[in-house]
Amino acid sequence: MRLANINGRLALRAGDGFIDVASASGGRFGPDPQSVYPRWPEFSAWARDEAQVQDGLEVTEPSSDAVWGPPVPSPRQIFAIGLNYRDHARESGIDVPEEPPVFTKFPTSLTGHQQDVVLPEGSVDWEAELVVVIGRTCHRATRETAWQHVAGLTVGQDLSERRLQLTGPVPQFSLGKSYPGFAPVGPELVTLEEFDDPDDLELGCKLLDGEVLQKGRTSNMVFDVPELIVRLSAVCPLLPGDLIFTGTPAGVGAGRTPQRFLAPGDVLVSWIEGIGTLTNRMVSA
Repeated sequence: MRLANINGRLALRAGDGFIDVASASGGRFGPDPQSVYPRWPEFSAWARDEAQVQDGLEVTEPSSDAVWGPPVPSPRQIFAIGLNYRDHARESGIDVPEEPPVFTKFPTSLTGHQQDVVLPEGSVDWEAELVVVIGRTCHRATRETAWQHVAGLTVGQDLSERRLQLTGPVPQFSLGKSYPGFAPVGPELVTLEEFDDPDDLELGCKLLDGEVLQKGRTSNMVFDVPELIVRLSAVCPLLPGDLIFTGTPAGVGAGRTPQRFLAPGDVLVSWIEGIGTLTNRMVSA
C-alpha cells in the first residue's frame, strides 16, 4: 500500500494513479492525511480490501501543478538520529556512537515532494535518510515487536545549516536542522509488505545533473530500525504519526575537502529503493 498527500488530501495509489480516500470511503476517513494514523489498524484493513476500495471508483493521475505535501503533515513528535552510519561517523571525525545521538526537527520544518526550500544564510548541507512512520502507540517496545508499530517508510532529507548547528558551547542541532522546508519527506508512504527486506534498502541523493552525492544501504546502520524503536520508546512513548529520521550515510558536504554546500538553483534528488524519489529545489531568500 502506498499513500500520498496530494493537494492536502489523502490519496491511495492504484496502479499509475490515485484514489481519493475520503471519497472512496464515503467519509469514513476524512481527507486530512494526518487523521488516519490514530486509526491506523482500522484504516489499513480498509485500504487493503482492494474490491472495497477500487471497484467503480475514479482513479486519477496528479496534474502537473499538483501540490505534494508530506505524507505525515503534522506529527506530534519528530525524532532524528545522528551518526547512525559508520562511514558518516568516520567522515565527521567522530567515534562510532555506543548510544544513538537523538535530536528533533521541529514540525514546521516539514515540506513535501517538488517543494522549494528557501536557503537561509550559512552553510546548508544535505543528508538523505530513511524515515519511519509510527502507526501504533508503543512504550518500551521489544525488538521482536518493533516493526509491528510501524505504519510505513518514506524518503526524507535532514537538511542542516551547519554554522548554526555547531554554534556552541552546546551545539544547536535541533535549531540548525529546523528552518522551514528543512525536513522534506515523501513523495509516498509505503507499507512494509511492499518490501522484500525493509532492513536493507539502498538510499542516496544526487543533483539533478546526475552527480551522485550519497549512496548507501540501510543495512549499514549502527542502530537498525527495531533497535531505534526499542531505545526511543524506552524513554518516550511513540505515538501514531510520529516520524523517526534514521540517519544518513557518508557523502555530506561538511565531510568533504574542501567543504561543499547547497546553493540557490540546486535541485536535490533523494531516493530510497522501493519507495521512490523526492525532489526539492533550493532557492534564495
